[in-house]
Amino acid sequence: MEILSPSGRLHLRRRLLVNPLALLAALWVVGFGSVFLWQTSGFRILALGPAPPRRAPALRPAAFNLTDFGGVGDGSTLNTAAFEAAVAAIAGLAGEGGGQLNVGAGLWLTAPFNLTSHMTLFLAEGAVILGVQDEKYWPLMPPLPSYGFGREHKGPRYGSLIHGQNLKDVVITGHNGTINGQGQSWWTKYRKKLLNHTRGPLVQLMWSRDIVISNITLRDSPFWTLHPYDCKNVTVSNLTILAPVEGAPNTDGIDPDSCEDMVIENCYICVGDDGIAIKSGWDQYGIAYGRPSTKILIRNVTVRSTVSAGVSIGSEMSGGVSNVTIENLHIWKSRRGVRIKTAAGRGAYVRDITYRNISLDAVRVGIVIKTDYNEHPDEGFDPKALPTIKGLSFSGVRGQGVRVPVRMYGSEKIPIKDVTFQDFAVGITYKKKHIFQCSYVEGRVIGPIFPAPCDNLDRYDDDGKLVKKSKSQNITDIDYYL
Repeated sequence: MEILSPSGRLHLRRRLLVNPLALLAALWVVGFGSVFLWQTSGFRILALGPAPPRRAPALRPAAFNLTDFGGVGDGSTLNTAAFEAAVAAIAGLAGEGGGQLNVGAGLWLTAPFNLTSHMTLFLAEGAVILGVQDEKYWPLMPPLPSYGFGREHKGPRYGSLIHGQNLKDVVITGHNGTINGQGQSWWTKYRKKLLNHTRGPLVQLMWSRDIVISNITLRDSPFWTLHPYDCKNVTVSNLTILAPVEGAPNTDGIDPDSCEDMVIENCYICVGDDGIAIKSGWDQYGIAYGRPSTKILIRNVTVRSTVSAGVSIGSEMSGGVSNVTIENLHIWKSRRGVRIKTAAGRGAYVRDITYRNISLDAVRVGIVIKTDYNEHPDEGFDPKALPTIKGLSFSGVRGQGVRVPVRMYGSEKIPIKDVTFQDFAVGITYKKKHIFQCSYVEGRVIGPIFPAPCDNLDRYDDDGKLVKKSKSQNITDIDYYL
């Protein structure tokens, strides 16, 4: 018979002494609970206090804080000199593996500045780099050689907020810190035609290689947001890119331009123009420059664009675009899903493009190919420089609330060749016919798809056996009013 003490502790002690299993169970509960608390909150519940800020991992042999160079994160102090001094210090360490610049929590106002090779720019949680809004602080640069034109105005263009040329081994990352271009004033001046030069991108790296940009937020760019130009071996991962879906003109999310060996993955993009636009130069300037965009993989990306498209190729593609795979792409509440746009005068090619596992949710037109996008830098383009479009594959396309699932507008001079549709089922909102639209298209449909394809395409069964041969690939059935 057990005797309870006034507190009951003797009773518990005796039970544990005589019951080893109970002791083992109690120790297990305590140990598991401790591990759980440690992993989920670092004992914050027990400490009754906020978690300390995460320390920046040391990704280089040397690391600096922006405050070491006089930086002040109050949102009003101009920190351009601090950024430039930090970059200069890191440039001096190139032979030792470079350096890391840590930008802590705060609002760090700055004019545009350049990066250097073997550099990591690390943005802590709560860190915001703010672009100064007065354009007098933004340097002017020559037009891109493959454009010959500032894109919005002749002559020079504004540089980017964060810029780099002829660099190697550059990392921009963090604990989801932000680079904010404060583009609102730029958008207003653009609409009122108060700017004499093309607006600058938010981040632009040119003629560089071995680039990693990850785990940050880019928002409110004056113009294109992230613009790698003639770069190789670029990885863009886990980015959030934001701009208003209306009233923020030309704020493309990511524009690979004459780039090779590039991966864009695990990103969320909601902007005022194309979410991603693959480019390679404009008309005669792009033809002369001759650098294609090739070997590009886009995967696991969610995009919204009420003005343009989720993922575009072109319209500036005069150096050529090839060997592109776009997979696991979700596009929602957008004007267009995926688009290829070109015109006479562009020259070059769009070829060997694979679209796989594409989800369309409330999209006006799902797949668009347009060959009369007649926007040219000047009158010097050659109208006989005709692009070729061939080798396009669409498989695993799903959708709901789509008005027109496919609109492929080839022409007699620029036909669309070797197109394949397979495993395609898109719920439509417009019940009339002509919702799968084609003009000068040659290709095939493998297996059953919904809605019914246009008559330009050959029909094959699931085993690859020809069921019905198209009588004419030149049938035109385009209705832009749908």
